[in-house]
Amino acid sequence: MHQFKQLEIWKQSRVFCTQVYTLTSNFPNEERFELINQLRRAAVSIPSNIAEGSSRKSNKDFARFLEIAIGSAYEIETQLLISSDLGFITDENLNPLLSKINALTKMIYSFQITLK
Repeated sequence: MHQFKQLEIWKQSRVFCTQVYTLTSNFPNEERFELINQLRRAAVSIPSNIAEGSSRKSNKDFARFLEIAIGSAYEIETQLLISSDLGFITDENLNPLLSKINALTKMIYSFQITLK
């Protein structure tokens, strides 16, 4: 069992989640139940799956939860690009978030490899 609060991937994913919440607060109100909801749920899913996976007794189980977290990261990347296509996000806001989600994905993947 791992102490999830000590994991850098969990810490960084919490920071990223907060950034997604801040960004989506500026989206059009009609997106409240669409892209805003999807982005926020996927963002919360990353640290949540890391935390839940850390409670599992085997590294194999933990690695599966990390795989789900990576899937949520890819989901966010797609939704951010769509949000940009729709004009809800400027490139100035988009590019740093894409860099962060890609770095976070690499961190999670690298940690996942150590569990196998």
